[in-house]
Amino acid sequence: MSRSTTPTRSTHSTRWRTGLTATALLTATALLPAPAHAEAVTDYTITVDPTAQGAKIDDTMYGVFFEDINRAADGGLYAELVQNRSFEYSTVDNRSYTPLTSWTVDGAAQVVNDAGRLNERNRNYLSLAAGSSVTDAGYNTGVHVEQGQKYAFSVWARAARGTRLTVSLQDADGALATARRVTVRDGGWARYEASFTAARTSSTGRLTVASDGAAALDMVSLFPRDTYKRQPNGLRKDLAEKVAALKPGFLRFPGGCLVNTGSMQDYSEASGWQRARAYQWKDTVGPVEERATNSNFWGYNQSYGLGYYEYFRFAEDIGAMPLPVVPALVTGCGQNKAVDDDALLKRHIQDTLDLIEFANGPATSTWGKVRADMGHPKPFHLTHLGVGNEENLPVEFFQRFQQFRTAIEARYPDITVVSNSGPDDAGSTFDKAWQLNREAKVDMVDEHYYNSPQWFLQNNDRYDSYDRRGPKVFLGEYASWGNAFKNGLAEAAFMTGLERNADIVKLASYAPLFANEDYVQWSPDMVWFNNHASWNSANYEVQKLFMTNVGDRVVPSAASGTPSLQGPITGAVGLSTWATSAAYDDVKVTGADGATLLADDFSGDASRWTHTGRGSWTLTDGQYVQTDAAAENTMVSAGDVAWHDYDLHTKATKKSGKEGFLVAFGVKDTGNYYWWNLGGWNNTQSAVEQAVDGGKSTLISKAGTIETGRAYDIDIKVRGRHVTLYLDGQEWGSFTDDKPAEPFRQVVTEDQKTGDLIVKVVNAQAADARTKIDLGGARVSSKAQVTTLAAAPDAVNTETQTPVTPVTSTFTGVADRFDYTFPANSITFLRIKQKK
Repeated sequence: MSRSTTPTRSTHSTRWRTGLTATALLTATALLPAPAHAEAVTDYTITVDPTAQGAKIDDTMYGVFFEDINRAADGGLYAELVQNRSFEYSTVDNRSYTPLTSWTVDGAAQVVNDAGRLNERNRNYLSLAAGSSVTDAGYNTGVHVEQGQKYAFSVWARAARGTRLTVSLQDADGALATARRVTVRDGGWARYEASFTAARTSSTGRLTVASDGAAALDMVSLFPRDTYKRQPNGLRKDLAEKVAALKPGFLRFPGGCLVNTGSMQDYSEASGWQRARAYQWKDTVGPVEERATNSNFWGYNQSYGLGYYEYFRFAEDIGAMPLPVVPALVTGCGQNKAVDDDALLKRHIQDTLDLIEFANGPATSTWGKVRADMGHPKPFHLTHLGVGNEENLPVEFFQRFQQFRTAIEARYPDITVVSNSGPDDAGSTFDKAWQLNREAKVDMVDEHYYNSPQWFLQNNDRYDSYDRRGPKVFLGEYASWGNAFKNGLAEAAFMTGLERNADIVKLASYAPLFANEDYVQWSPDMVWFNNHASWNSANYEVQKLFMTNVGDRVVPSAASGTPSLQGPITGAVGLSTWATSAAYDDVKVTGADGATLLADDFSGDASRWTHTGRGSWTLTDGQYVQTDAAAENTMVSAGDVAWHDYDLHTKATKKSGKEGFLVAFGVKDTGNYYWWNLGGWNNTQSAVEQAVDGGKSTLISKAGTIETGRAYDIDIKVRGRHVTLYLDGQEWGSFTDDKPAEPFRQVVTEDQKTGDLIVKVVNAQAADARTKIDLGGARVSSKAQVTTLAAAPDAVNTETQTPVTPVTSTFTGVADRFDYTFPANSITFLRIKQKK
């Protein structure tokens, strides 16, 4: 994940606009015609050549990426029901936290950090006075238990011999299970266990531990017995089963921004027990009570109960290739700093070599023994390993990457070492990173991008022109901005291009995987959940359809396109900021014929401007000033949405804050516009972004910063669909936005085990696609098994409603040449048996 000025962070799952229809999505920039009515039909052809040899598709083509974001681990996939079980929460994790967050005290208790602790890496413990109790609230609405299910309680305690602990589960309506008593055996730290059977179902439970004598407590835990595969220290069953149902070819973990942010030091006395560290695998293995704690980049604590051993076990359990990612000592995700410490770099390289030994080494090796002692004597068969994640400093990153790569290849030549190309799909960082990767003949490059649905419709051919002799692509993170069906349609259209280019794109994973609906930092996400339920997004259903119907080889095919209408970029103009205070002056819009469309020197009022964003705008000393340096997306706009072919001029001055300024053109509404983002991404680069239906895509970008207090002359020349941008009188860049957002996409693959031809068709428009299909002389059965996803473009799956659900049927009209009408806004897979 990358932090940028794109509105990627959210505190509510409905932040993303879902009000436009698929027609609006596809025609927002006048690239496609709107159908005359809902019954409109467009004619297409699909021609298949079964005699030609297409790309081989690896079994690992599609996988999943797990990052602890949106409470995906603690409070999510990790089945622990107690929040802050070890009293380690800190203001470093979140400014609102205390060591007793999620706990309430009845009587007297305090969290202590002294020599009496459980062990050196588990720094805090609870000192509970005699006759007192503590109660944990769990996650979301509370501790969830289900009638008849068993739950395992454990606690590490130290007290005088004979001290009795009473453990109970209850909600507002009373007891949820029979209370249990535990008697402390001696005066030292020891682990005590008890078992509960829930008498009824509740999602608002509370766990209480009371003591009749003074006691020290740590690692207060409650697990369901029925975890995934019934593993100890296990995974929440419903969430793990949703991942397993995808039949993923690989599991990438643990991040993401967790990997390349924070301190690269270890968790030790020598480092001052640093709490905001990059994710380091050795912190996460061994007994859970001895694992380090850490501040999560996304604003909460991570216990590391779900650690590298559990990731490897999960990958094995679901039949996926493990693909861990380690830090390269260059921070990203807005931090953008290269760590210059040779000894620390060497330590991390050695840690990476030790990781491979942990995964693959014999049980007699140093780290293989750690794995064996944890319960897995056999190796995990690690074959791929990523170094770094979305680094914005490509030169500095690659210098360090090469040292990792050299060391790994010297000792483990069979390991594929994966590099990356930064946080975006294009731009100077991307170009430089790819240049370095090609020159060094890197095996595989990890690309990440999050864009609008339109971008995915426009870029089905992205990998057609990649050098077949260069590095392979791992598309480690991608998604369109939203969880509506129109987002899934756009992603599906793009995925047909991934499969067609399976000789280049070897691995691909949607991201993020999980989101707890009450702890959202990033949206969209594939699977949503709370403490008692989980549900599949529309995007999940798309991924599952592709991942369970991959095929082994591409069968070359071609399809006709949708007739499109080209028109000029049209729209009003706008001014905005992002986490910055800025002043604007002398706004002038001039038509191509020289006529003045708008002129405002802000000497009067601001009545011609409409404030549609956040922040606070005021007229000050003849300038229009946005004064809130924390507010994001503060757009004001003026003019006519029908304007086209014009010149926009303004002066802009940064007053304070993190970034620069945003000058918009082609503004249609709050979700559809272009803007020149000067000094974005924490004032590290500038770019032109296009927003369609609320989701943004980058059209052109360059490195650069904006100085505080300096007045800049900004000029934007719009001619047809070509735009030229000038900064202080010098041409900064230009682009032409004329690529059609093709809504009709297809790919054909062959399942060599069954002999099936799998015809995969995406129709992302509000018109049926009446299609003539020519199978090129293939001898086929007259029946096809059909799986269809069809729904309204704005349909969103929720806990209680799932309008986006696959429907299976049988079609009996298959022949060498046959007609099929693909419904509007649909994804259809036809599995056709070939005759031998």
